[in-house]
Amino acid sequence: MNRLKKITGLSGRLILVVFFLFLTFSFAMFQGGFVSWFIFYMALPFIVYSILLTFYPLQDVEANREIHTAQVRQGGDFSATTTIYRKYPFPLLYTVVSEQTNSPSLNKRLAGQQQKMIVPGFRKKVSWTYAVEQMPRGEHVLEGVHLEIADFFGWVKKSRLLPIQQTVLVYPNTVEIAYRPMESRYDQGSTAAPFTLVKDTTMASGIRDYQPGDRVSWIHWKSYARTQTLRTKEFEDRQSQDLFLLDDRRNSEKFESQVELVASILQSIVRANSSVAYLSVGHTRNYFPIIQTEEHLQRVMYHLAKVQDDLDKPAEQAIGRELQRMNTSSLLYVTSELSVDMVQAIRKNAKSLSNCTCLVIANKGEPLSKKDEDVHQFARSKGFIVRRVSPENFAAVFTEVSRQ
Repeated sequence: MNRLKKITGLSGRLILVVFFLFLTFSFAMFQGGFVSWFIFYMALPFIVYSILLTFYPLQDVEANREIHTAQVRQGGDFSATTTIYRKYPFPLLYTVVSEQTNSPSLNKRLAGQQQKMIVPGFRKKVSWTYAVEQMPRGEHVLEGVHLEIADFFGWVKKSRLLPIQQTVLVYPNTVEIAYRPMESRYDQGSTAAPFTLVKDTTMASGIRDYQPGDRVSWIHWKSYARTQTLRTKEFEDRQSQDLFLLDDRRNSEKFESQVELVASILQSIVRANSSVAYLSVGHTRNYFPIIQTEEHLQRVMYHLAKVQDDLDKPAEQAIGRELQRMNTSSLLYVTSELSVDMVQAIRKNAKSLSNCTCLVIANKGEPLSKKDEDVHQFARSKGFIVRRVSPENFAAVFTEVSRQ
């Protein structure tokens, strides 16, 4: 239907141009004189060009896009260069090129700067470089370059979408957080934790054969000097209870800050050689059973780059099944709004829970409403630790944030 509409529209414009040609010629024939023929010959080049432009094939035009910024963070700048190639050196005048994307948030950023008018002339290759400031977080698909050409007076216009589909992934911002385990002890205690969070390299307990992947700083050089065999020091493992990170994707104006905090926490845990399980609850439940390496972290960052505030389920239905299956003892819950239903759902389903810290996102200087204060007090009465954190003190979320 759209193609038929374009064809009929182009045919209508061609008929209009031919009508102008007939009109000026008829005027010159019947009126006679220098002025009438001068008008005809002055209009003739423009009319002929419009007719030729009507039959110019846009199918021979191709495009290529080169993205200059390999990885973009939220609020960062994105730049790219688009190059248009064509086979025939037909003179093109007013040519408008623009990026085509299906991302609403990116379209807002591109408003007013995604279009560029160029005059290619006889050139077969034309480049266009553009930059987008303050990129929004998310997965943005660039569908292609929209090309529109026109004649001198806009009598004939033709357009085509040059497909160059590329995906731009904008990751959330992160801040450096000094990670501290919620509960820790050495393995001489009465019960050892299921997995190691931190290896204390100040306490060597023995040596063993070298294994691929061991750090060079762990090699026992004295033993190597005696035996010419690589041996590795064994250290006291500092253990911590299970750490489980939970965040809900309820609709909120603070959601971007919440994503930033979650990304920062996960990054700090991995870089501290620790492990964590992560559950993101929204319209879909995204569960990552173990995040311990940079590869695991990249998978989660990919999720956090695309995630939206789309939680539309009751708390019990959203988190019940996952918490029941997890043998969770320490829970870190990040939310933009603490609710009684979520507190009750956590208490009911996390049977082995011994420590729960709730991090509630708040704007700097934002007062606590009476309703929220009652909910926080209810959570504390159930043994939860409730802390209000703002983007300004994310870096000290494990160490210096006072309990609210």
